[in-house]
Parts: sequence; C-alpha cells; structure tokens
Amino acid sequence: MSKTITAKITGVGFYAPEKILTNKDLEKMVDTSDEWIKTRTGMSERHIADEKTATSDLATKAALKAIEMAKITPEEIDVIIVGTVSPDKLFPSTACIVQNNIKASKAAAFDLSAACSGFIYGLTVARGLIATKEAKTILVIGADCLSKLTDWTDRNTCILFGDGAGAAILQATEEDTGLLSSYIFSDATKADLLQVPAGGTRVPFSEEVLKNRSNFIKMEGNEVFKNAVKGMERAIDTALLKVGLKYEDVSLVIPHQANIRIIESIAKRMKLPAEKVFINLDKYGNTSSASIPIAITEAYEQGRLKKGDILVITAFGAGLTMGAAVIRWSI
Repeated sequence: MSKTITAKITGVGFYAPEKILTNKDLEKMVDTSDEWIKTRTGMSERHIADEKTATSDLATKAALKAIEMAKITPEEIDVIIVGTVSPDKLFPSTACIVQNNIKASKAAAFDLSAACSGFIYGLTVARGLIATKEAKTILVIGADCLSKLTDWTDRNTCILFGDGAGAAILQATEEDTGLLSSYIFSDATKADLLQVPAGGTRVPFSEEVLKNRSNFIKMEGNEVFKNAVKGMERAIDTALLKVGLKYEDVSLVIPHQANIRIIESIAKRMKLPAEKVFINLDKYGNTSSASIPIAITEAYEQGRLKKGDILVITAFGAGLTMGAAVIRWSI
C-alpha cells in the first residue's frame, strides 16, 4: 500500500518596502492621532512601496528568500501560486511575472484572489496538487501593494494598510508533518462590506469613477469585525476537528494581522495565553495576503516556531473569505 503524500514547508521568507509610514506621519495627512490608531487597531507603523515598486517586485524578493532557505533551485519549482488582490496588471498574472523574475522555467504559474485569506487558500490548493501527485515542489506567495488601492483622504481606511510579501516553499513528503488540515469557506452575502467598487468590468474606469474615488478600498469596519471573529473561530474549530486536535494541543496561533481587537477576541475564545499568539501588526499594519507568511517567517526567526510544533494560521478577507490551516512545523 502506497503511503499518503502530503506537503511540508521547507522554506519561508518575506520582504517589506524600506519606506515606513508612522502614525505620526498620518496625523499630518488626515484627522487622526497616534493614540487613536493604536487604541483601535494596535498599529504603529506600516511599510509603503514607492511609485516604481509593484506587487511582483515584493513577491519576487520574498520568493528568493524562501527558495534559499529551502535549498532548492528555481528550476525545481513545479507550480507558483500568488495570492493577491493588487496584481501588477489585469493580465498576465503576477505569478507569471514572478516566474520570469526568478527563472523558474518549468513551473505553471497563476494568481489566486481571496484577499487577506489568499495565502491560506494558496496553501490549500498547493496541498491538493501535491497530495494528488500533480506537483512535488510549489511556491506559494501572499503579496499585496494595498497602498496603491488606498484612499489617503479616508481617515477610516488609510491608517490600516501596508505593503509586503511573504512566501513559502511546499514539498511532497510521506512524513507525518507539514499541512495536516485546512478549511476554507466564503460568505458572499457580505461581499459589499469590503471592496474596491470600480475599476473592473462592472464599473470600468471613467472620469466619474476618479471623481468619486470609487477605485479605492471601501469598508464597513464594524460589520467586518463581527464577521471576522465568528468566521475565523469557525475555521479554526473545523480545521482542528479534522485532525482530532484541541486548543491545548496548539503551540502557536498566527491570525491575520488586521486589528488587535480581532486578534484578542480570537485568543480569548481559544483561551490562549499571550505567548501562544503571534502579533506583529504594530510594525506592518494590514498587509492583506502577505500578513500570515510575514508573521510565520518572523515567528520562526524569533525562535517561536520549532520543529514538531503545532501551528494554526487563520484569516478573513474581502468576499467574505475565511480560512484556517493546521501545520506541524517541519523546519
């Protein structure tokens, strides 16, 4: 009888632009304050890409770091998946641009649009491709340049978002390690709570769109908050149930870094002590699909992830998309 093939993470990496936008900087741009932002979001600063930098540039740098850690060559990569809602262009995919940048000549490449849940959705797809032996080595990237979609006159949203990219190399294994389970779902009845209303085929670009600033992110924050907490709790519970694990079995939880109050609510519901919850949104803000892989990389670099640890990651995003994954850390 053949053994079950699953996917383990063998390399991670991230990149954030050099420019830092602090809360003090935002005080000069809109009617807000450092104290107000920290109290309501937990954020102190965020990294912002310059005019010449696109999502693929961030993704490429993160990918090269993950490839280096995994000790593979780009030619060994079978598939490249980029989770993003801020692609370089409508087409070709950002993944294809990254493929060319890193010279992964043998890979299939495509983008996946699940907003802030994009990295978990990407891991789930990659795990399926590896389990069915369609691929042995997959590069999954979460990358977004939300500063390019941010209305810098809107005090409710411009304080939230930063730019960045995180990447992971997944490789086939017969060991009892890696991605143990995942659970993804969507609630499209609430799709209008978080969106960029214009710029697609429903409402193409026009003078009216630019005048109304409807080509930027619009969000109903309170409703998103309520649905995020409920959705991530459901995703975590389901992913753990799939592999017969409980909250007390978890070594570390990395939630999507969107808001400190959301993270605290998740920790409270899981009855987790502070040392079991990783937080870095104070430094990066909400980097969308890059949020979780950036946090995973930092957690590993800080020694908070060790081989054999049970890691739970969870996210929510526009759509509304939700997801969680249970990982036995293998590095």
